[in-house]
Amino acid sequence: MTKIAMTTPLVEMDGDEMTRIIWQMIKDELICPYVDLKTEYYDLGLEERERTKDQVTVDSAEATKRLGVAVKCATITPNAARVDEYNLSQMWKSPNGTIRAILDGTVFRAPIVVKGIEPYVRTWKKPITIARHAYGDVYKNVELTVPAPGKVELVYTPADGGEEIRATVHEFAEPGIAQGIHNLDASIESFARASFEYALSTRQDIWFASKDTISKTYDHRFKDIFQEVFDADYRTRFEEAGIEYFYTLIDDAVARVIRSEGGFIWACKNYDGDVMSDMLSTAFGSLAMMTSVLVSPKGYFEYEAAHGTVQRHYYKHLAGEETSTNSVATIFAWSGALRKRGELDELPELVAFADRLERATIDTIESGQMTGDLAAITTLENPTKLNTRDFILAVASRL
Repeated sequence: MTKIAMTTPLVEMDGDEMTRIIWQMIKDELICPYVDLKTEYYDLGLEERERTKDQVTVDSAEATKRLGVAVKCATITPNAARVDEYNLSQMWKSPNGTIRAILDGTVFRAPIVVKGIEPYVRTWKKPITIARHAYGDVYKNVELTVPAPGKVELVYTPADGGEEIRATVHEFAEPGIAQGIHNLDASIESFARASFEYALSTRQDIWFASKDTISKTYDHRFKDIFQEVFDADYRTRFEEAGIEYFYTLIDDAVARVIRSEGGFIWACKNYDGDVMSDMLSTAFGSLAMMTSVLVSPKGYFEYEAAHGTVQRHYYKHLAGEETSTNSVATIFAWSGALRKRGELDELPELVAFADRLERATIDTIESGQMTGDLAAITTLENPTKLNTRDFILAVASRL
């Protein structure tokens, strides 16, 4: 058959462990037989990040700015144990944090809803979308260990040589730790605008939540900018669309979310969005059943799975044992990137292929064929539990 043509490459960011194995299976079985796939390839596996001193991560982000659309495999963010396991020269920062800092924008994460996988929260009837700020906070932090008694300060030194501003973080009477985080007004404004535009495009209410009662400068700045942007540019448009924006404290938002029916957007700061998206995806069925796309205000899009590298399954795979790893979110990362590439390049066949790939994936699960994580929770009778490869092959047969 004639393969579907592409004109502009995708940026392809390969990853680590079990998701790297799945990545290649998806390309081999679901994409390359049908699409004349063009990608600019970057290996973000931990070994290559070590070899290049993490330059490969920066290069992949810059390539995304140049080509406009990227698809990313899950990657390891090393801790102390990983430093020893991979013999690393240092504890490299999160690739996602680096990429998001370069691209800016907002990460939108939404559960993939299928029949037979019921939410754990019985009131939820519609998907809940997380809008996660993709810049700053702990992902671009500076940390230090305080070895002995002393003082830690925040110091602002004006570029024009003006008077310094100092604030004491803590007077340490004993060893401890300290952390500095930052954000930018421009990035917060982009976050607000992207969130409001997404709400208008999907005609959903949107909430924003932080902890401004405790963080009276940092979190309050987010609250103020959201309100200023909304009042200036979106209030009338929201009224015309019949949708609502409101602010509430993050703890109140959690309570409201649990009692809700769903069907809205929940905008969160970077760390809050990281945690809450995992909570939502699990409560809707599985960590592997959530889409994730970074949308930059400058027109860049990066698609990825919202979960990690599935380390436990990878070790089983290396030992020659059978795994049943859910590949749905990774499949949807590819379909999302291909669809966006097709939209931007005006390639309707590529857009239609992405739609069919997603439909084939959902139909496979709804027919009763699924991986072990879904088979354990499905309400469908007599589901067929498939291993990692056989699930992808079942999708391929429908495709």
